[in-house]
Amino acid sequence: MHSGLKSARSAALFMLVAALVLAVTAPGFARDKYETIDATAWGTSTQMGAHADVTITIYEWSTAADRQVLVEAFQKGQNQGLVNALTKMKAVGHIAITGTLGYDLAYIRLIPTSTGRKITFVTNRQIKFAEAYADTQSQAFNLSAGELDLNDQDKTKSTGMLAPAAQLIINDQGKLQIDLRENPWRLSDFIDWKGTSEN
Repeated sequence: MHSGLKSARSAALFMLVAALVLAVTAPGFARDKYETIDATAWGTSTQMGAHADVTITIYEWSTAADRQVLVEAFQKGQNQGLVNALTKMKAVGHIAITGTLGYDLAYIRLIPTSTGRKITFVTNRQIKFAEAYADTQSQAFNLSAGELDLNDQDKTKSTGMLAPAAQLIINDQGKLQIDLRENPWRLSDFIDWKGTSEN
């Protein structure tokens, strides 16, 4: 009698632990923690008329220490130094474009503004759009980067851009700056699903 009750309790405890583990590891639960920003990317200049859906998922924010690592990497090896450093960094987010599996984001910086937030992000490789074509001159611009200027007071004024082919430089103020190879894609129609990303 007692052994049967003990077995039943053990089975119930095992099921409870299993349920908790699944709750922690299942993607559906993890998604609640991360901030997700949906937007539409619109081509400009030679890509005029082309558009694609973009989803940016933020796991956590890059720190001042991360920025310093990139600054030092640039000082030692210029853009290639930055590429090498970004490749070694853990993913702090993910960006997915219509028709692609997506790309890891190695650097995502949050800067508060008077109307909301500015978010700068960088991949460690180029994002390839279906409309992109082979261009040997763009090989030096082997990163993709973007900026979101989110207006929390008037969401219709939120703006953004995505540069599929870019390199990073350090400006006179010692800050990371995006150097474009071609016209950026304009981002609009933002839907911001705020999570609990770590600052």
